[in-house]
Amino acid sequence: MAEHAPDSPAPQAESLVTPVVYELPLKVTEDDIDARGHANNVVYLRWVQEAATAHWRAGATARQQEDYAWVVARHEIDYLASALAGDDLVARTWVGEAAGARFERFVEIWRPQDDRLLARARSVWVALDGRTGRPRRVDSDLQRRFHAPRAGV
Repeated sequence: MAEHAPDSPAPQAESLVTPVVYELPLKVTEDDIDARGHANNVVYLRWVQEAATAHWRAGATARQQEDYAWVVARHEIDYLASALAGDDLVARTWVGEAAGARFERFVEIWRPQDDRLLARARSVWVALDGRTGRPRRVDSDLQRRFHAPRAGV
């Protein structure tokens, strides 16, 4: 892929692990198209959230899914190119830094047909206790679920 190799997000130099990249296939439907003839910006936000949710369900244990709930504190999206009706896309997502109850997440929306990065997003998610709804620290076990040892380490 051009620009950023999403299958190898840049780990911090001192880190012994690298984020696990999760891919979610997407299809642009007629309902996603706005008056300008391309996927509406709100649709990209939906894809960002769908990718995050799918990655969470695929990576977290059943117990972690009971113990944690998530809310978004911030989304930043850079729209780089248009998606059109019928396009097959891929959302690639991985986690970044965890600090207290906050967990950073990145998503890129790619169109494989022409190897084009259409959008990139950075989100900050806040972990809540699944029973009380109060903020909850992201523990090291949960962080490890979404990271793999770096090659050569």
